[in-house]
Amino acid sequence: MEELLSLVFVLLLFPAVVGAFAWPVVLLGKILAVVLPGRSPGWRYDLLRWGAWMAAAAALILYLLGAADVAFSVNESSHGASSTPAQECRDAYPMDRLRGQEGSYLPLGFDCLLDDGSTGSSSGYFFWLNTLIAVFALTSVGLVITMGAITERRARAAHGKPLVTTADNPPDSDTCS
Repeated sequence: MEELLSLVFVLLLFPAVVGAFAWPVVLLGKILAVVLPGRSPGWRYDLLRWGAWMAAAAALILYLLGAADVAFSVNESSHGASSTPAQECRDAYPMDRLRGQEGSYLPLGFDCLLDDGSTGSSSGYFFWLNTLIAVFALTSVGLVITMGAITERRARAAHGKPLVTTADNPPDSDTCS
């Protein structure tokens, strides 16, 4: 099962690498399109939608690159002489305490199995990678929620309904239950 998962991540690595190089170029192009004159009238809403897609793409690209790194480390630590324990664990703990390793794909990381039966995290960049993935994913969700709020506000304004109900301005019977 581990080998099949590693193969899947290796196959997804190529689009992730291409996306990692294309993402900043597309971002720069969009920034120039917003800054330069001649924008469309609904450019702000389009920018929110575009930003949500780009943040989601960044989260996916980072996840696939990190998952490929975990898969490569698992593969490297299970093949060859003197390959176990993995290099990530050798860097984090003394050799006499290590008994094995285990890759984790959610969250991304590499766990080192110690001689006392406990599990420790390897040193490395996985903390920062997981943090960036979460920030990009939450940014995408936040932008989608903002788009929904803008759409709701536009719909209410088009129907002439107030955005806030007060004692002087009671809600309609069709909007509240």
